Amino acid sequence: MNLGGKLIAFGIMFGLLMVAMSVHEFAHGLMAYKLEDPTAKYSERLTLNPLAHIDVFWMLLLPLFLFITSGFVFGAAKPVPVNFWALRHPKRDIILVGLSGPLANFILACISAVFFRFSPLSTGTASIIATFITINVVLAVFNLIPIPPLDDSRVLMGLLPEPASLAIRQYRAICLCHTHSAYLDWRIKLASLASSRTDFKNYEGLNSKCGLQK
Repeated sequence: MNLGGKLIAFGIMFGLLMVAMSVHEFAHGLMAYKLEDPTAKYSERLTLNPLAHIDVFWMLLLPLFLFITSGFVFGAAKPVPVNFWALRHPKRDIILVGLSGPLANFILACISAVFFRFSPLSTGTASIIATFITINVVLAVFNLIPIPPLDDSRVLMGLLPEPASLAIRQYRAICLCHTHSAYLDWRIKLASLASSRTDFKNYEGLNSKCGLQK
């Protein structure tokens, strides 16, 4: 496959990944909102807009690296914030919130599979739908691993007794803080780079006006 073909393939797979992850995170936020936790809404995460869920490393750099090395894309979005104690029944409801994301991906995969099976499709369209099914299934299964900050750790928070549940909540919070700090660090570096380029251009313009350029 030539460079143009690779770029098109990456663009299609990346777009499919963005859709799958946006639906995944929206499902978490919607379930929490229905269970009386408005945190996702106030954080402007109760949306299907992929831009609201982008994480620079997990949703941009990692998919690009995996595509270059393996030909497949995978990643993760910024986790939707959930206030455990704002939920109507915290121990029960956190399980529903944790399962809602993977369930949304399984539903997308099933709908796509039905369409794939019973609709007359061209080879290219069939390949795209098959890729979308794979991405959703992998994303759902991956998030069912009970390790913070993955979704199934929320299920453990609801199932385990309070001392263990508290430990998972604390560890999950630490993981999310590190993720958020890394995201802010990238934002600061990009802003600094843009500011430096602007200052350099302004400096050149000032020299030109003062007749100092060679």
